[in-house]
Amino acid sequence: MEAHDAVVSSISSRVKHFHQLQKPFRIYHGATNSTRRSHRSSENTIDTSQLNHVLAVDAAAKTAVVEPNVPMDLLVTETLRHGLVPPVVMELPGITVGGGFSGTSGESSSFRYGAFDANINWIEIVLPDGEVVRASKTERQDLFWGAASAFGTLGVVTLLEVQLKEAKKYVQLEYSLASGPAAMLKRVQKACDVPENDYVDAIVFSMDTAVVCTGRLTDGLPTGTKPVGFLGRSDPWFYTRAKEVVERLKTTGLGNVKEMLVTDFVPLEDYLFRYDRGGFWTAVYAYRYFITPFNRITRYLLDSFMHARVMYRAVHKSGLADYYMVQDVGVPYDKVVEFQDWLDKELHIYPLWICPLRIRRDDPDSGHGLHSEFAKPDVPDLMNFGVWGGVKGNRRQVIEKNRALERKVQELNGKKWLYAHAYYTEEEFWSHYDRTSYDALRKKYKAEYLPSVYDKVKVDVEGEERARNATWKTRSSAAFWDLWPLAGLRGFYSAVKGGDYLLQKEKGKKKSPETVAAAAEATPKTN
Repeated sequence: MEAHDAVVSSISSRVKHFHQLQKPFRIYHGATNSTRRSHRSSENTIDTSQLNHVLAVDAAAKTAVVEPNVPMDLLVTETLRHGLVPPVVMELPGITVGGGFSGTSGESSSFRYGAFDANINWIEIVLPDGEVVRASKTERQDLFWGAASAFGTLGVVTLLEVQLKEAKKYVQLEYSLASGPAAMLKRVQKACDVPENDYVDAIVFSMDTAVVCTGRLTDGLPTGTKPVGFLGRSDPWFYTRAKEVVERLKTTGLGNVKEMLVTDFVPLEDYLFRYDRGGFWTAVYAYRYFITPFNRITRYLLDSFMHARVMYRAVHKSGLADYYMVQDVGVPYDKVVEFQDWLDKELHIYPLWICPLRIRRDDPDSGHGLHSEFAKPDVPDLMNFGVWGGVKGNRRQVIEKNRALERKVQELNGKKWLYAHAYYTEEEFWSHYDRTSYDALRKKYKAEYLPSVYDKVKVDVEGEERARNATWKTRSSAAFWDLWPLAGLRGFYSAVKGGDYLLQKEKGKKKSPETVAAAAEATPKTN
């Protein structure tokens, strides 16, 4: 804790300096799993990149004290050493504890445990005037729940206590076929109602084809059964395995039999991070962009570049995200069929990721911040749709498609999660989130001089165009880098230069149980 406290003291001093000047600052985390670019400037940045340690795991209390920049894979490695795992683990290993808390993150266990922030007991936070305080579900509840969706605009979170639960060796994963959105919805709801189920999500491959994936933690491996992994270089991507299952069920006709299933036994870590290789399936677009065959051989050869950490670095540098839709949105269950119909007609982006989310907060004092309505007892569960794919047209046309999605979600009383680009006008944004509660917190905790959430997530379309067209030189440079395949090559070079691919190359090697155990033992337990 001494090293931690020293870093926090330095952060506090710098925040006090900005507060005295009433100068806004941004927080630099060292990496990002957002499609929004990370900013770093020595003039107005609070650097928290050193806060990346698991400080303690209490096996008896089933908690972990964790700094905010600890990624999910490190957290899981440390907790599994104690036979424990967080109830909600975000599906990409580079997503951090702090990012999950501040960004309302959920995953396939969120139908039971809620968003990641609901599984945090308390936080340490540097307030905008530099004071270091603790907030929890019983102390400064307004600050705790307000910070849970504030993207760092109520202060700098420097420590969190994460709830844990008992882990098991495998996830017994059952795949079932659903034909059409109504059948998919019914099957997902049925799976969520089964107390023994720990994980539920789905992949929609077309308007009439979806695979629902239901997982149960287990220590047992049936005799003669070989585990199915997704993290090794030679393993299938989870996406390709799901496609294979769909074709198997369709071609054998088993999809017409209500209770017929395909079952895999997946090592727990492989399940939790099953979508890392291929970034769900978005890496397929990279294969198409570079006109590269998509098969087992090319996936094996290019594996080091096909992990989410590397792909985020590449997409930020390439600028190609500006021509894709990368959005996660949730709609009430009774609007699922209508929304999928709309997506099919207006965007026709497939696959879609489906994840049921329990957003209701059981804490009666949790009605604060952007999502204050989550404290209401009648707030409905939401079905998350991950909509990730290319949009035809120029930048303006891509923006309009994104705005159309935002309008439709609002019309259906849904929610858009703010890790991605937001194209709302300011008036539209605040009609969708609780500005009254949020502004009251900013005033109470002296955060009014900081950028607001809207300031952080909005896309300044006019500003983009002014910068792009400022001079002949900038116009020419932008046009040059937009040419195929230069944008992609620039992103690829950035990923190689950043070195993340080397880490993924090493991780992709098959390791013996003895090697894994030795590596875990060598990992520091404390800061």
